[in-house]
Amino acid sequence: MEISLPVTLAVLGAALLHASWNVLVKSGADKELETINIALGSGLVALVAALFLPAPAPASWPWVAGSAAVHILYFVFLAGAYRWGELSYTYPVMRGGGPMIVAVVGALALGEVLPLGETLGILLICAGIFAFASGRHDRRATAFALGNAVVIAAYTLIDGQGARLSGAPVSYTLWFFAANGVVILAYGWLRRGRAVGAYFGANWKRAMAGGSCAVAAYGIALWAMTRAPIAVVAVLRETSVIFAAVIASFVLQEKFTRRRLAATGAVMLGLIALKL
Repeated sequence: MEISLPVTLAVLGAALLHASWNVLVKSGADKELETINIALGSGLVALVAALFLPAPAPASWPWVAGSAAVHILYFVFLAGAYRWGELSYTYPVMRGGGPMIVAVVGALALGEVLPLGETLGILLICAGIFAFASGRHDRRATAFALGNAVVIAAYTLIDGQGARLSGAPVSYTLWFFAANGVVILAYGWLRRGRAVGAYFGANWKRAMAGGSCAVAAYGIALWAMTRAPIAVVAVLRETSVIFAAVIASFVLQEKFTRRRLAATGAVMLGLIALKL
């Protein structure tokens, strides 16, 4: 199973959407409340859309529940990483580690052994992603980012299989986000109490905008995983680090250094090796 040009372009669009909502989180005044806020926005957007579509196959529901549970750690680590580190550092570490783990597990557990060209492409893209994370940074930011790389690999594998079993990857995505919104709301209420509702009331437009980007980005990625190897889609999606670095340089005034320009070149060579 190879990846086609239309699927490739769709996943690159998803990468831009994913980078966009992460910039919203990073630019928020309270990183924890901002991540909860966007998770709630995602859940509301997904629930409304899901009501108009057929439900996914029953075999996929355990995967929905498992992914929602794993995503608690994702949002905890995301908030911690953005609290202690720059977006242009923590984002590449989080997004670069996941695909490497996915590629290894995909080959060993799912039998998705990639051809030499695609393997080289993945290695180049991951090398470029990690090269974005340059300079000295707070150890806490590094710890949270590395922890999230493992979490990202876990939910990517869970949702890749769940989407395939669902027979309806769009519905699977929507119900996952709806379930995730409930889980994160419960977590947020235990952590911050009424501050969650107050923050949502004051920032609901950001919640809905970021939530819409998150749902669309992940929905496209899961759809692509039903049409191409999970590892290839996972690593292609992480080219979002390029979009994130560019957006951060303008919105957050983070430097786009020579090293990061070279990293962009490595990512582009990786894309060529994937036969784009």
